[in-house]
Amino acid sequence: MLYLLDSNTLISANNEHYPIDRLRPFWDWLIGEGEAGNVKIPLEIYEEIKKGNDLLADWVGEKATRAALMLDEEVNRDIFNRVIDQAYATNLSDDEMDKIGADPSLITYAMMEEDRCVVTREISKPKRKRGNRKIPDACMDLEVRWMTDFEFFRVRNFRIT
Repeated sequence: MLYLLDSNTLISANNEHYPIDRLRPFWDWLIGEGEAGNVKIPLEIYEEIKKGNDLLADWVGEKATRAALMLDEEVNRDIFNRVIDQAYATNLSDDEMDKIGADPSLITYAMMEEDRCVVTREISKPKRKRGNRKIPDACMDLEVRWMTDFEFFRVRNFRIT
């Protein structure tokens, strides 16, 4: 299984649970998981994180991090368009597209190969529509595997020893 990380997974990890400057073993574990081919970050997600002005942006910009975690693929435009049309809406406005950001790309990468799973901190809110859709709801509509960050940490057996 290849786990594809949403930006909020890393942002929240750094801000809330595993600050890079205090719990470096978590971040080293992620690099190891990337080197082993278990976890990747699509370019669109990487770019969202890299825009920051903090230690997380610095960390993703490190050569070793990029080499270990960057998903080396281009988004399939046909699948991407299907994700937009079926999970969000047809004819989304530019504002709506800005609001959903890289989420459709993340889901598209998960659909491009078997045995892929989206990892996100977003919470299902099934009543939200169009540009307000949440990743879990879009994934469920498209029958894409997804899980929360803490489910991912358990499945991949993260621990600090």
